[in-house]
Amino acid sequence: MKTYQFKAILLNTGWLENAYISINANGIITNISQDKPLEDVTEINGFALPGFQNAHSHAFQYGMAGLTEKHIGNGTSPDDFWSWREAMYQLALTINPDQMQAIATMLYAEMARHGYTNVAEFHYVHHDKNGIPYANLAEMGSRLIAAAETVGIGITLIPIFYQKGGFGQEPNKRQRRFISSTIDEYQKLLEASEIACKAYKHANIGIGIHSMRGVAPSNIAEIAKSGPQNMPFHIHVSEQLKEIDDSIAYLGKRPVEWLIENIDLNDRFHLVHATHLNEKELLGIAKHKANVVLCPSTEGNLGDGLFSLSKFQNANGKWSIGTDSHIGINPLEELRILDYGQRLITHKRNTYYSNEQQDSGSYAIEMATITGRKAMNNYNTAFFKVGEYLNACIIDASAPLLSTTSLKNLTSTIVYATDATMQLGSIAYGKMSLNPQKYHNIKTEFAKTLYKLKNR
Repeated sequence: MKTYQFKAILLNTGWLENAYISINANGIITNISQDKPLEDVTEINGFALPGFQNAHSHAFQYGMAGLTEKHIGNGTSPDDFWSWREAMYQLALTINPDQMQAIATMLYAEMARHGYTNVAEFHYVHHDKNGIPYANLAEMGSRLIAAAETVGIGITLIPIFYQKGGFGQEPNKRQRRFISSTIDEYQKLLEASEIACKAYKHANIGIGIHSMRGVAPSNIAEIAKSGPQNMPFHIHVSEQLKEIDDSIAYLGKRPVEWLIENIDLNDRFHLVHATHLNEKELLGIAKHKANVVLCPSTEGNLGDGLFSLSKFQNANGKWSIGTDSHIGINPLEELRILDYGQRLITHKRNTYYSNEQQDSGSYAIEMATITGRKAMNNYNTAFFKVGEYLNACIIDASAPLLSTTSLKNLTSTIVYATDATMQLGSIAYGKMSLNPQKYHNIKTEFAKTLYKLKNR
């Protein structure tokens, strides 16, 4: 038994001041109270938010963060997502399993430091450098699971079905490490990945389709209908205008329009980015209770565009956040960028939907937490609950701005007016963030890996 004392913890109903949370040896909450227990207490001068859920990650891309900002040419050369993708291919073709694990371990440690306690890993670098499957089909996925275990965060491994180079096009050579040619090949990869997840008690599995352009539409429909129905289903959709134009030319439909008409969408589906949707598509996603995963720092970095959040929320649409290419790793920053983008195009400040009892900060945390958990196949809606694991993002209560703020204004102050120096890390599955020595070792191994890659 272990008990933590916090300055306050955020429950679904609001802040509980001077709160104690007791956990058992497995990290599961046994008591939440304002009454001091008889046993020893670990005092934390911090505010506890529910642990953030990172609903979309490509771990290996952390190795190229910040490297695609050198814009060469006279304005006539491509400088968009598609040119960025070429740089991504180069890194994907280079890394070996050890390097994948080192990069992912560093990334997940940074996620934990910023308050993420779970990650959905949208994983598509499956094969060796020649495009040949490893003896263990889930070799690379196993390395990602090992990285999460080293750090202590939860991972939902989403092995990705990647089949095509574009709508109706064969894959190109730069995509050779990603490819499963048939549904049967993907199912074998999925099965191997599910077995790999059993090595870590905080790992589970999801189904992933790279994109409408990346898999034959008939195969997408077949997997959605006949594949496992007890797993979250993740897919990139409508990130780029070219992607929509190509879909219309090939299918006669926009990507999400096709999904709505051909797949029985429900709340296990998570549509990533969905940047460019028309009103019919927005309303269709919300009607079928499917979810959207938004990655504001990456979407801004790539010049993707802005999701129509206000219309989606007005239709009771549900969304979560992810860090995608990891140009940013702070969940509070993701929430701010998402909100401010909407304010800039609507010229209004209340762009997060909220009722009279809820401010924008509280709404943002609620949506990112509950919908983010669904992306991990966790349908628990209570922020903290007896019988569930203790997962928390800890904010420094001694920070001058926060120590002087009333509980009524605290949530939005944390969301809108803090920076990384005010984050004390996280408690994931009952355990505090990495100790300094372990963190140092992870950084050292990460640095060695990047020096060997010679891409920086």
